[in-house]
Amino acid sequence: MNVARLFVCLLAVYAIAGAIFGVGFAARGVDRVDPTSKTPGFRLIIFPGVVALWPLMLSKWLGG
Repeated sequence: MNVARLFVCLLAVYAIAGAIFGVGFAARGVDRVDPTSKTPGFRLIIFPGVVALWPLMLSKWLGG
């Protein structure tokens, strides 16, 4: 039971970190990765993927 709780807690921390990162990335970081992405609709569409894959997107954002 403790292993399951630990897994759920770690998953929640990952999701919260992804959501925080996703807001900043959708607001500013996506321009650096893809300069043609100017529409708010595009930013809304990519938000769930950014939340799920935030470590990869962070490396792309920092790497240029």
